[in-house]
Amino acid sequence: MTTCPMCSKWDDEPKQRIMELEHCYVTLNSDQFFPGYCFVFTKNHVTELFLLDASTRGAVIEEVNRVAAALYAAFKPAKINYELLGNMVPHMHWHVVPRFTSDPLWPRPIWSEPHAPVILTGEETAARINLIRSSLLP
Repeated sequence: MTTCPMCSKWDDEPKQRIMELEHCYVTLNSDQFFPGYCFVFTKNHVTELFLLDASTRGAVIEEVNRVAAALYAAFKPAKINYELLGNMVPHMHWHVVPRFTSDPLWPRPIWSEPHAPVILTGEETAARINLIRSSLLP
């Protein structure tokens, strides 16, 4: 039996944690080539939106929206990108990515070409998480 990396991500990467919401967890991507790049993933293992009941599906979408709004407030990007794929990791998770006209891949998708990862120091990671968290708080 294969283990799902998203099911354990919250526990495996405590320094990347931003916030626990009702249905989802929010973490900072360790590669900050795109500043503010976050993951929003369901607490429960599920692969498709249509597998959720309508109420939960709506609540999950609202949580993704809440994270996007927080990233927009915190970073003032030109656009927010949302990716919900699951081909490689079949656990519902969004890549929520602030995009700037100044980023080297603009306006192409974030996976259009390889890039060297930008890994923040512990202090930089904590500061970025606090910035996003402060925008997420009610």
